[in-house]
Amino acid sequence: MSAEKTPLVIPIELPDFDLLADVMISEGVLTLSPSELHGLITGQLSAGARFDSDTLLRVLCELMNVTQLDHEVTKVTLIELYQATLFQLQDEDFGFRLLLPDDDQEISQRVDALSSWCSGFLAGFGMYLGDHSMSETLKEGLQDLSEIAQVSSAPEELSAEDEAGLLELQEYVRMAALFMFTECNPNVDPESEDSRSKLH
Repeated sequence: MSAEKTPLVIPIELPDFDLLADVMISEGVLTLSPSELHGLITGQLSAGARFDSDTLLRVLCELMNVTQLDHEVTKVTLIELYQATLFQLQDEDFGFRLLLPDDDQEISQRVDALSSWCSGFLAGFGMYLGDHSMSETLKEGLQDLSEIAQVSSAPEELSAEDEAGLLELQEYVRMAALFMFTECNPNVDPESEDSRSKLH
């Protein structure tokens, strides 16, 4: 008797930040942070790009400046990152979130991570936008992300009082990314299997 085929389960939660950091380090990735990588993927998806698993891993290797991935856990983690990001962007309940360090990390690290996320988004979005016409609102959103991407912080310049401001900025970036995804992917049906680009 043949075993039943296990249905493909699409992850709906992003991989743990520290896990992604660990697998990237294990592959010798020195040029990207987990936040910037997530921003890149989000930007690509928002501009309309979709990848099968083999193409995804090849594209990510190029972005991470490595020739190949040596560990299976890295491949699985990166595919799950892509799948969960796409699922969250399509979520009608606006479940999308940014992959950033935990709130208990130093605020300066989290400011830098948000800046890196925005840098990644802009790079990924620019790679695949093509000739898509942009509304004024979308252009303004890109300009805002560009300004946030240039923010840098020295630990001594930040205090606990800046916490609320950082959280507001994170929420703005999150909603801006969702808006851009929606504008550039107008015909995406969240319930469509095809639109979720299942990976094998």
